[in-house]
Amino acid sequence: MNRLLVVLMIACLLSTLSCGDVFVGGAINLGAQSAAGMVSIVQFSADNGSGVSITIITLAGNSAANTLSFCGDQRTLFPLDKQVQVKFTPGQSCSTLLTVSLV
Repeated sequence: MNRLLVVLMIACLLSTLSCGDVFVGGAINLGAQSAAGMVSIVQFSADNGSGVSITIITLAGNSAANTLSFCGDQRTLFPLDKQVQVKFTPGQSCSTLLTVSLV
């Protein structure tokens, strides 16, 4: 029974490969992530018909910059030239902000 299943799976795979491009993907839940640095840039992208407003911030630190996109208007949580610690859940077009702490 197991061999039959393996043979069928291989046959399905081969039949799809012969038809051109095949995309195999999946979702990986990385859970909450964090970032820290000095707030150097804060931008807001209002709803442009997609139904999503995004706050884009750049955190500077250790000779590098980290640009993050958060869902919604989060500008008041990111004062310029202040050190922050950010905890968030990554998303497709924007991340969900969990906490922001001034350091």
